[in-house]
Amino acid sequence: MNARTDPRMLGQLSTAHLDALEEETVFIMREVAAAFERPALLFSGGKDSLVMLKCAEKAFGAGRIPYPLLMIDTGHNFCEVTDFRDLRAKELGAELIVRRVEDSMKRGTVRLAHAGESRNVHQSVTLLEAIDEFRFDALIGGARRDEEKARAKERIFSHRDSFGQWQPKAQRPELWTLFNTRLQAGEHFRVFPISNWTELDVWQYIEREQIALPSLYYAHQRRVVERKGLLVPVTELTPLQEGEQAVEKTVRFRTVGDITCTCPVDSPATTAAEIVIETLAVDVSERGATRMDDKTSDASMEKRKKDGYF
Repeated sequence: MNARTDPRMLGQLSTAHLDALEEETVFIMREVAAAFERPALLFSGGKDSLVMLKCAEKAFGAGRIPYPLLMIDTGHNFCEVTDFRDLRAKELGAELIVRRVEDSMKRGTVRLAHAGESRNVHQSVTLLEAIDEFRFDALIGGARRDEEKARAKERIFSHRDSFGQWQPKAQRPELWTLFNTRLQAGEHFRVFPISNWTELDVWQYIEREQIALPSLYYAHQRRVVERKGLLVPVTELTPLQEGEQAVEKTVRFRTVGDITCTCPVDSPATTAAEIVIETLAVDVSERGATRMDDKTSDASMEKRKKDGYF
């Protein structure tokens, strides 16, 4: 056991920087409320959106968040997460808007190449339809720059054109926390208040603030199969392939999304404090270690973002 994995070192980790990160996030949350007429907070029930929700409570007061929560549901989300999402929204007395990819499929705006195709990438269509339905002019999301290369390129206030597309070379400067929020008709912004946070920061904040999370984030027993270097959960949506054999492992999820593309990692961690210690030692990003849909190509996320993805 070394200094980076010894639980006794947790008390020696400085958390002073969390105050600055929280202050920045609260400031951005308030800027959104002041600058836009119809903002919404993207809320999946995952750890990053729950951290944002906590900061929103601090920005405006418990039960006084001035914008609705929006969830784009693929229909293939873990029930532990969607149940927790509904519970948390009810506790806060917040308006929760859920729009489903399945409804886009019924309208014919989403067409799967085959029945087993992941619906994750198709959330972009349903999201853009929700933006048009409610005339949202700003969506607050929980993306962080440390997650993935394309997300590292994005501004905190990320402009989207009238087609919902992101143009990396046409981003607006953000100097001295001055944000250009001017919009033309049909355009909107994606706002990322925790852009400057890391996975470690998120877990330290969760531990410090005692933020409740869905149980999947902590160690539990699950049937998995190793596939392309990842532990794939064995479910009706992700069944065993020919020649594969499932094993029972103690795992947890570093990130939670669509069942068809989200994988757990080996871990005995049952508390946020233990996950902080684990996170100190990892050398692979959470998306790189847990997302099958990010394995297709280095440019896949950037292309999806240009097409309107989160």
